[in-house]
Amino acid sequence: NDSELKVSHFIVKNPDRLVVDIEGLELNSTLKDLVAKIQPNDPYIRQVRVGQNRPNVVRLVFDLKEEVNPQVFTLEPVAGYQHRLVFDLYPVNAPDPIAALISKGDWSRDPMPEVQPSLRSVQVEPRAGDPQQQKPFQNTVTRMLTIALDPGHGGEDPGAIGGGGSREKDVVLAIAKRIKAKLEAQPNMRVMLTRDADFFVPLNVRVQKARKVQADLFVSIHADAFVEPTARGSSVFALSEKGASSTAARWLANKENAADLIGGVNMKSHDRQLASVLFDLSTTAQINDSLKLAKSVLGEIGGINRLHRGSVEQAGFAVLKAPDIPSILIETAFISNPQEEAKLTDEVYQDQMAEAVVKGIKKYFAKNPPLAKGRMT
Repeated sequence: NDSELKVSHFIVKNPDRLVVDIEGLELNSTLKDLVAKIQPNDPYIRQVRVGQNRPNVVRLVFDLKEEVNPQVFTLEPVAGYQHRLVFDLYPVNAPDPIAALISKGDWSRDPMPEVQPSLRSVQVEPRAGDPQQQKPFQNTVTRMLTIALDPGHGGEDPGAIGGGGSREKDVVLAIAKRIKAKLEAQPNMRVMLTRDADFFVPLNVRVQKARKVQADLFVSIHADAFVEPTARGSSVFALSEKGASSTAARWLANKENAADLIGGVNMKSHDRQLASVLFDLSTTAQINDSLKLAKSVLGEIGGINRLHRGSVEQAGFAVLKAPDIPSILIETAFISNPQEEAKLTDEVYQDQMAEAVVKGIKKYFAKNPPLAKGRMT
């Protein structure tokens, strides 16, 4: 809207409904069209009804499929958007993400399939003089590896847009799906996508999703953009404890961190951890492991595309701040560069990029076998 909206809302039980009153509006065709926008497979909304409740007040009634905790809030103008009214519906009884992931992949909760020893086997050699030296003992730690893939942007946030009209959110989702297919073709690997379609996911929720499925790695996929169309090349980033490694890295992190404002996040209730992370020993270890992963992936990407810089860069990306998961952000190419935009929309290049990322991840695990892991809280 071109002016700030005044809104009130309340819940009605038996059956569950969310009622929203918007002041200063008269019923129009745009509001009436909301009725048709609710899809049958919507997880929470059965249907929406709209009407003129009283003069200058439009009422929306959301008939719900289950009990929810709603957040209804307004956003100031940002990017190409005017004043916005946002409805976030959270289930009172949230589903178990690990159970859902296992269900989709038909995995047991304690999988013990065969693995390649070079990737995930640990052999304990007897010490000199040990009475059992004649009978070497082999202890093999085997478990399912979970990789969280994070296609950047989505929904109301298109990300960067190339000169030819290509949208970052579409390109990175396509690449992420290719990476997922290739990883899940490996033994003992499963993948969780933070989004698998065109919808917006707040930065802190992306991190929460990875932690809830006990991810071993977090890989965020993006397509870079710059004010000059001549900028080109791929990059890999890790979190920084002491500030950005370059001015460009700081600029990019600030741009990516603004995604929540564009996508419509209620900043008043935003996770404070993402605003200011307490860097303790676990975070330092995460950064060290992230740098190892980033170096491995960067080396593989360098074989299919020119690198923007020849080394891993670091900055304060909000989406990389899980304190217990090695996390990297990959800028696959500059979508603002006409030649690289063409690459990003080319299926052959997308597949090459996906293959390079998978090779980098496999090489990382070969040198850094994961330990047995308990459930994170």
